[in-house]
Amino acid sequence: MPIIVNVDVMLAKRKMQSKELAEKLGITQANLSILKTGKAKGVRFDTLEAICEILDCQPGDILEYQKEQ
Repeated sequence: MPIIVNVDVMLAKRKMQSKELAEKLGITQANLSILKTGKAKGVRFDTLEAICEILDCQPGDILEYQKEQ
């Protein structure tokens, strides 16, 4: 998949657990896991905004495009 989700990287940089992020976002850990593993079909802008707010980062810190080879 050409879109890489780097939520785990930002969680590690902010020393935050997935459980805490899920609680602050108001989503289940299962749904956060789907996003983190890149299995989500999309992400809502308000969810992306909330992640950026909580982790104090930019969308580009979380989403990365990588060309398929």
